[in-house]
Amino acid sequence: MKHFLDIHTTSQEDLRAIIDNAAAMKTARAGRPRGALDADQPLKDHMVALIFEKPSTRTRVSFDVGVRQMGGQTMVLSGADMQLGHGETIADTARVLSRYVDLIMIRTFEEATLLEMAEYATVPVINGLTNRTHPCQIMADVMTFEEHSGPIRGRKVVWSGDGNNVFASFAHAAKQFGFDLTFTGPPPLDPEPALDGLYTIERDPAKAVEGADLVVTDTWVSMHDPQSARERRHNQLRGYQVNAELMAQARPDALFMHCLPAHRDDEATSEVMDGPNSVIFDEAENRLHAQKAIMRWCLER
Repeated sequence: MKHFLDIHTTSQEDLRAIIDNAAAMKTARAGRPRGALDADQPLKDHMVALIFEKPSTRTRVSFDVGVRQMGGQTMVLSGADMQLGHGETIADTARVLSRYVDLIMIRTFEEATLLEMAEYATVPVINGLTNRTHPCQIMADVMTFEEHSGPIRGRKVVWSGDGNNVFASFAHAAKQFGFDLTFTGPPPLDPEPALDGLYTIERDPAKAVEGADLVVTDTWVSMHDPQSARERRHNQLRGYQVNAELMAQARPDALFMHCLPAHRDDEATSEVMDGPNSVIFDEAENRLHAQKAIMRWCLER
């Protein structure tokens, strides 16, 4: 049984194998129609449950398309469809779903929901996102960096903004893939203490990005944040916007990433997002390839 729950709970060897397999599958599909099936059909006759307590565009589409390209079928379930953990325990839901499907991907709020699902499921479970981490995104980010700039080991990555769940997975990846990670952001939005030791802090964003090979940011506000929280976060983070002036402090060939969706001209300017150093749409595409490799790894296909 192989669950993909977090980057730091997956071995370095397995993470590297997933990245390499994702790159190989992407190369194999080059020039083929988007809807074409992969020549290899590792998920033929397999059913995958995609559970979304949190709404999604990229996660839903990329997992759904990935399963279909590999010959499998999907069952998409929302939190409203299931009332997960309300009408029936998560443990019982996991046990029942395991009788119907071969793999479960869950995008949820609380990490405890993910862990309970994995504990009681008898099929592999993949973390599509929780409030604490977003490992599938960072696997796509590592893949994207390496296809543009070579091995990520020993390189400098700078995160500007909120120390959120995406940053947490970057911190886990820094240890597993061997790169240096710097956080620049206001103290009230520092990453959780459990991540201490996996990154360094530099409050001055211009100093933080000096010599950076990659500059990353994320949205300042969540769709669930009330208006008062949105205004407070804008005030806290305005000085950490990724703009042309900030990117000029990084290496000339430094890449820019954002996991999307973005609020243009808030956390990053359109000039940067559409500029020559931006790889945000390659990054979005690579969610598809990275997640296909993760599913194959879980199912040992």
